[in-house]
Amino acid sequence: MNLETLKKMIAKTFDEMDSIKKFDSLPEDQVEAIKQALKGLDTGEYRVCTKENGVWTTHQWLKQAILLFFKLKKMKTIEVGEFRFVDKIPLKKWEGNEGVRVVPHALVRQGAYVSPGAVLMPSYVNIGAWVGPGTMVDTWATVGSCAQIGAHVHLSGGVGIGGVLEPIQASPVIIEDNVFVGSRCIVVEGVVVEEGAVLGAGVTLTASTKIVDVRSKEAKIVKGRIPRNAVVIPGTVSKDFPAGTFGVPAALIIGERNDSTDKKTSLTQVLRDFEVSV
Repeated sequence: MNLETLKKMIAKTFDEMDSIKKFDSLPEDQVEAIKQALKGLDTGEYRVCTKENGVWTTHQWLKQAILLFFKLKKMKTIEVGEFRFVDKIPLKKWEGNEGVRVVPHALVRQGAYVSPGAVLMPSYVNIGAWVGPGTMVDTWATVGSCAQIGAHVHLSGGVGIGGVLEPIQASPVIIEDNVFVGSRCIVVEGVVVEEGAVLGAGVTLTASTKIVDVRSKEAKIVKGRIPRNAVVIPGTVSKDFPAGTFGVPAALIIGERNDSTDKKTSLTQVLRDFEVSV
């Protein structure tokens, strides 16, 4: 079915979801709409979030389709060699012609897309996520549901990129092109890390985390977005509590990455100049 028909069918089924007693008795056209949407996510034809005129837009109908897919599928045992798992959503099956390096035990759930040229070390990519070309998902990094990871990104070991399915209108985490995310960083709750930024090891970013620009005499505070080419390290800010004043986690913008066509050279220089732990 065409795209507009598909969107309307998904929206209609989602609106009726609470009143549907048995999803295995859904009309065939509604079942096919759900499957078509998930296939589009799996092949990269559709993306949960796209950048249009410089603004990231979340396509709620695709998140609706994922939630419907969960309702449609039943729990079953999944066998992978000697390993057994119990879940509703099958794993992506690699044919070897996708142009992706998949190192054991890298797991990607069906309904996520990984672009040619990406490298997956032992890691996890959840349903609805999109991973760009040339991106490295390093050991034990996780890419949550619907998260959008750009091209030539490096997610270092143990990085946690949060996922979001509900509420439907909530934006996913977005890591734009050429971003370096240091070891054990956490990025959740729809935070946007703009192109070229560098996050030092251990930076935690949530929707409420204070992001403090300390590059000038007066600190400037923002939330929910790391500016383009910013160099960021973990920090703290003081907060008053009934028991006293304590430091709470923050992120400090300490510098700016040089805008260069050779991002690898630029990144190496940034790490030296700002003594950023990775």
